[in-house]
Amino acid sequence: MSLSLYYHPLSSFCWKVLIALYENDIPFTPKLVNLGNADERAAFLKLWPVGKFPVLRDEARGRTIPESSIIIEYLDLHHAGTTRFIPDDADLALQTRLRDRFLDLYLHMPTQTIVFDRLRPADARDPAGVTEARNRLRTSYAMLNAEFAPGTWAMGDSFTLADCAALPALFYANKVEPLGDGSPAVQAYLDRLKARPSAARVLAEAEPYFHMFPQEPG
Repeated sequence: MSLSLYYHPLSSFCWKVLIALYENDIPFTPKLVNLGNADERAAFLKLWPVGKFPVLRDEARGRTIPESSIIIEYLDLHHAGTTRFIPDDADLALQTRLRDRFLDLYLHMPTQTIVFDRLRPADARDPAGVTEARNRLRTSYAMLNAEFAPGTWAMGDSFTLADCAALPALFYANKVEPLGDGSPAVQAYLDRLKARPSAARVLAEAEPYFHMFPQEPG
């Protein structure tokens, strides 16, 4: 296979790319990297010195592609399938990219702020930063709840890049700041998303690693 994905099955941004790969049954070789292993880390840093997941390697084209959103657009260009992740309509494509950015910046990133804070020693935690992150999540939930229509995907009737971004963003955000009763449209959308075969496969593969997800400090 010409495609190899360097990833970890618990990584939220890796989920985005895995959903896209599974959605169109794109053949690839999974390269699970344990950054705690010195040799594996060194090999990964040689491929991508920034050292962040995910990274796609396309040997047939001699390309190394980082960043989840860019990887999915690359797949849409060079390994297209039935599901197209970027709409042909230019205005809708722009709105799709905007929603992808919104989900990454205002759901994904605040969630990571909370999770990473849990990994710090007690005397190095940032309660103000965590409070700010929780407020941003609640604001984002309210915005999405007002925009999501019943029975549709993030951008309407078609499954897109935005939906690939939404599964990990909402799944993990809901763990650190539960959606609650105030976001019924978002909860219904998340339930539909989790049931989609490509997303369900990603969740099933990640489940053996869920015990590694840091719990809230007691």
